[in-house]
Amino acid sequence: MDILSIINVVVYDYLWGTPMVIFILAAGLYFTVRSGFFQFRFFGHAIKYTCSRLFGRNREDSGEGSLSPLQAVSTALGSTIGTGNISGVATAVAVGGPGSIFWMWVAGLFGMLIKMVEITLAVYYRRRDSEGKPYGGPTYYMEEELGKKRGLKAVAWIFIILFCLGFFIGFIINIQTYTVTEAVATTFGWGMIPVAVCYTVLLFIMINGGLKRVGEWCSYLVPVMCVAYLGGGVVIILKNIAVVPSVIAGIFANAFTPTAAVGGFAGATVSLAMTTGLARSVYSNEAGWGTAPMIHSTAKVDHPVKQGLIGIFEVFVDTFVVCTITALVVLVSGLWSSGIDGANLTLSAFEMELGMVGRIVLALGVFLFGLTTASGIYVQCEVIFNYFVKNPRTLKIIVSVYKVLYPMFALIMVFIAVFKELPGATLWLLADTSTAFPILVNMISLIVMLPTFLKLVADYKARCLGQGKVDPDMKVFFYE
Repeated sequence: MDILSIINVVVYDYLWGTPMVIFILAAGLYFTVRSGFFQFRFFGHAIKYTCSRLFGRNREDSGEGSLSPLQAVSTALGSTIGTGNISGVATAVAVGGPGSIFWMWVAGLFGMLIKMVEITLAVYYRRRDSEGKPYGGPTYYMEEELGKKRGLKAVAWIFIILFCLGFFIGFIINIQTYTVTEAVATTFGWGMIPVAVCYTVLLFIMINGGLKRVGEWCSYLVPVMCVAYLGGGVVIILKNIAVVPSVIAGIFANAFTPTAAVGGFAGATVSLAMTTGLARSVYSNEAGWGTAPMIHSTAKVDHPVKQGLIGIFEVFVDTFVVCTITALVVLVSGLWSSGIDGANLTLSAFEMELGMVGRIVLALGVFLFGLTTASGIYVQCEVIFNYFVKNPRTLKIIVSVYKVLYPMFALIMVFIAVFKELPGATLWLLADTSTAFPILVNMISLIVMLPTFLKLVADYKARCLGQGKVDPDMKVFFYE
């Protein structure tokens, strides 16, 4: 057995095996029941609130923070909606079959609430640095809730180390640069190395301005990208509307029965469909991963639950809109069983249905998606540095070095992939190794901290919706 086969067994049989799948789904169900099915009962409220912050006249909240609600959600969406939606979903279908999409949807239903919980807690437990800027995320609420409040300091630090370890493995692998490079290079017939170098330079320019500059870039790029990509996808689906019912039927059928081998598709068990669907859902919408809360914790908001509501919107848009359109495009084209995977599968589907123009538009979209996703990940790592490094001068030096190293590691990964001739599916396999540990420790932490979240929700209902009585002793923010 070669090294890649061993990694495949470790990832899909152990890290992302049946126990992990059952744990995440069970945790999501537990959150749903304990919250009174909040993501379903208050879905309309969450969408209305988010849209008012994105498109309404009053886009600024009365709270304090570094980013406006528009910039925070654009940056979070920018890091969420990206290559995972285009390349990752296509890979899930190519590996796990149509049934993987069903499990992606199931994960999304629970993911809406999971993401709300972690964002709310991140905003609640956020702290200010020496310059007064707010920062938060899993490392902060693990320390406060598990370490200080519950007296589990050793457990808290083990969780923090495992979370950061997995996160920085993902930082080194960085699938974004490879996916973007592959899409652009195959479309225009250019070499992958020159494309990767150009992309790396642009990424460095984008992140050089820091958190606020990234937020400004994303607030302009993300809406344009989403409209362009979704527009092309809808056109393809409408062109093939006659086969859509059978495609959807296949998604549900193959979710519970093995998918037979056909063409270049090797076949897939129900277990493989579940694991690939769930892994792609988490990697795409980031629910439970603990990444988005680091961005949202910097938002200007006067109640943690308000920012948490945006998490419901993000997962809905990511999973049930963008990912679903990608899946349907790949399936209605019939190319899912051709043996192609990754971004090239989605690109080929666009080209077959819309001609070369469709492929070019998508390739450019992948390029921009990659920039916003990678810049969002950069912001998340900067938050972690703020947690560990308290000296402002030392922090400034580390961040300056990190700005250079971050794009370079991804560039090196492209060099390795090109010269070793690694397929895209292999790199996604490696990427999945980076998500398992952060998700595991973060989800356990969220289960323990659920009572705190429920108290904040009850307070929000009383203060903002007139449902219940306001507790005068309840602190809206932990450090207020």
